[in-house]
Amino acid sequence: MRRTRWLLTAAALGLFVADVSVQSPAATLAPTGTLRAVFLGGNPVQGRVDPKTGEATGTVPDLVKELGKRLGVPVFLVSAPNAGDVIGALSANIADIGFLAYDEERSREVDFGPAFVVMANSYLVKATSPIKASADVDREGVTVAAVKGQTQEHFVSAAMKRARVRVLDVMPPQAEVDTLLSSGDVHAFAINRQRALEAESAAAGRLRTLPDSFLDVDQCFVVAKGNANRLAVIEQFVGDMRTSGFIKQSIDRAKLVGVSVAPVRKR
Repeated sequence: MRRTRWLLTAAALGLFVADVSVQSPAATLAPTGTLRAVFLGGNPVQGRVDPKTGEATGTVPDLVKELGKRLGVPVFLVSAPNAGDVIGALSANIADIGFLAYDEERSREVDFGPAFVVMANSYLVKATSPIKASADVDREGVTVAAVKGQTQEHFVSAAMKRARVRVLDVMPPQAEVDTLLSSGDVHAFAINRQRALEAESAAAGRLRTLPDSFLDVDQCFVVAKGNANRLAVIEQFVGDMRTSGFIKQSIDRAKLVGVSVAPVRKR
């Protein structure tokens, strides 16, 4: 009888320990009590930051605010200039979640979660260029520009066999992009389609975006290595946002082109 009572007590204690070890979604994703997120503020597919007010709008800000609301925690959203800084913020535990285009090379540094949108990528060329489609780019005498570390640069650096790849340290301002292409220093600029179309519009007829996408890329939630337990919560959230139409509505509000809701994928 005494042994039976001891076994029952031990079993109850084991259940208690198991219960307290299971964290709530809020504690899992926002252990400090605030959901800290970092995104690429220079990538309009993820979002835009108003230079005067500092307010962030777009697909990522919409998702982060909604996720914070569901978790019942405040959110702190910051923009980073490049993928390396997003990864650095996660690795240093400055941010709980981040957002990056899926890239096999980056998957060694962060754990990728679900995709929320698919981003098309197109080459930007001079309006009078003989290049009509992406298949025309990889040719002798063609120089292709891309920004170091970005998905487009990883692609062209690996894919170009005949064309020369010129890697730029940072994304140049509109005037410089215009000059590079108009002068013939660069014959094609590998860039996401939204940026390409915006550059074309700002160039007043001097530049042209090729009509096709040379690469469709998932924009995903990411977490630091060792925090994969956070991905189950994010997976459920993104699934809800996808089926409810929330992501599509966010894309439409941001007036994005060449961007669609990402389907469910298994990696």
